Amino acid sequence: MSDNLEPISPQEAVDLYLEARDDAAENTMEAQDYRLRAFVMWCDEEGITNLNELSGRDMYAYRVWRREGGYSDEELKDITLRGDMATMRAFLRFCGEIDAVREDLYDQVPLPRTDGNDVSESTLDPDHAIEIVDWLERYEYASRRHVIVHILWHTGCRVGELRALDLGDLDLEGDRPRADGPAIHFVHRPETDTPLKNKKDGERWNGISSHVAQILQDYIDGPREEIVDEHGRRPLVTTRHGRVSVSACRDTLYRVTRPCWRGEPCPHDRDVDACEATHYSKMSQCPSSRSPHDVRSGRVTAHRLADEDRALVSERLNASEEILDKHYDRRNERQKAEQRRRYFDL
Repeated sequence: MSDNLEPISPQEAVDLYLEARDDAAENTMEAQDYRLRAFVMWCDEEGITNLNELSGRDMYAYRVWRREGGYSDEELKDITLRGDMATMRAFLRFCGEIDAVREDLYDQVPLPRTDGNDVSESTLDPDHAIEIVDWLERYEYASRRHVIVHILWHTGCRVGELRALDLGDLDLEGDRPRADGPAIHFVHRPETDTPLKNKKDGERWNGISSHVAQILQDYIDGPREEIVDEHGRRPLVTTRHGRVSVSACRDTLYRVTRPCWRGEPCPHDRDVDACEATHYSKMSQCPSSRSPHDVRSGRVTAHRLADEDRALVSERLNASEEILDKHYDRRNERQKAEQRRRYFDL
């Protein structure tokens, strides 16, 4: 973060920008106001309270969120998304002028192509994910970090769904009526600050393995901070200050997906002692670091490689098969060809 930046909240910056655009037509201002309200909502969901913190990776994450229905609850067409991102560029250029963000950040806002191929290739390779989970199990068993990564990988859930879990949403013994084993319950509770992306349609029980259930029980019995939040709820994943934030979960993924954090050689030929991505606020700048969205795409890819039932995967991850195929399946063409081989006499 530049020392020249002055702290400002997303809403304050939007208000200043709209005031400065008093020369624009009324319908233009209405459209920009709508688009920037979406950005403020995303910042709120991600726990971003100071625009000084924004990075190019954040802007990519915001584009993914908007493209997949964040704020509008329906997937955006490329042309609509392009207009949304163009507004973000203009807004961030203004923010650079008032020392709210880096001056060149606006240039890192990705404008979607309009050829129907606007799909990111960023993902957490399934084999890499398993290596990270195994490392955490060996060296940080039942820690908050271990629980965050394990739930995201095991269930493929969204990070907001992980954050929303309460102790009462767990059936670790699998002894509730009609239960066949341990499970966790994702519940939409917007009135107490934990909405699900798809609202009531996002509510579901997800089965978990007995091993994951034991990890969660050991976390609850051990390092979990015993917290009751301001709504009288007992969150599953906690910090000393209350329910874990979305941004803390993101930072956890940025941290553990960097090879140097696990003592592995840097694949980018960087001097680890001098690399800025080893600093807490810069971890996302490591080319190897991955976000919770990348974990979800890696999980989908693993399901696809295992030829698991597409409809059941769709229900478990609370997304249509079309969305999972377009935005989360990261199998390469050779992997797809090898899977097809199983069904043909070749």
